[in-house]
Amino acid sequence: MQLLFDFFPIVAFFAAYKFYGMYVATGVIIVASVLQVAVHWLRTRTVNKTHVISATLIIIFGGITLYLQNPLYIQWKPTVLYWLFAAVALGSEFFGDKPIIQRMMNHAIDMDAGAWRFLNRMWVGFFLVMGFVNLYVVYNYDENTWVNFKLFGFLGLTFLFVLAQGFWMHSKIRYIPDINEDKRATASPKNED
Repeated sequence: MQLLFDFFPIVAFFAAYKFYGMYVATGVIIVASVLQVAVHWLRTRTVNKTHVISATLIIIFGGITLYLQNPLYIQWKPTVLYWLFAAVALGSEFFGDKPIIQRMMNHAIDMDAGAWRFLNRMWVGFFLVMGFVNLYVVYNYDENTWVNFKLFGFLGLTFLFVLAQGFWMHSKIRYIPDINEDKRATASPKNED
């Protein structure tokens, strides 16, 4: 369900594009991304930083697209977002005590520091490559192909990357906490007579 929620603006953009074209789809993705941030906040009373960053870029690049009537700006948004994530992931190795991927996943798995750094750099590389792939599709294919790739291509490539990363991590993980461990540790012992 969370994956569907995360891809809601992209799916809304895709559907609107197929029926109404790029400019209506751009307006739809702006509204959908703002709704995504608002719904998340209403449900959890927290802000998802990824949603906020994405919504901000969509509003900026989408607004420029609508104002100038030039779809190139909205097509550049994924590249800017991916490269921004790459910069944050790389920068996290120099600022703070842990790479950002370790901060995000440390509660669920235990790996040595070198494995966390390597995993973080895998994400940096993935984000950089995805940004270039987006530009390649933008400048070498028509708008319709780019819209299809934005939904299906990015989703497929991300799925394959996460799958490959999972296989790699499996060989590096030292410990995965058992959620039942916490329950057993906090349960009071039965009083036996």
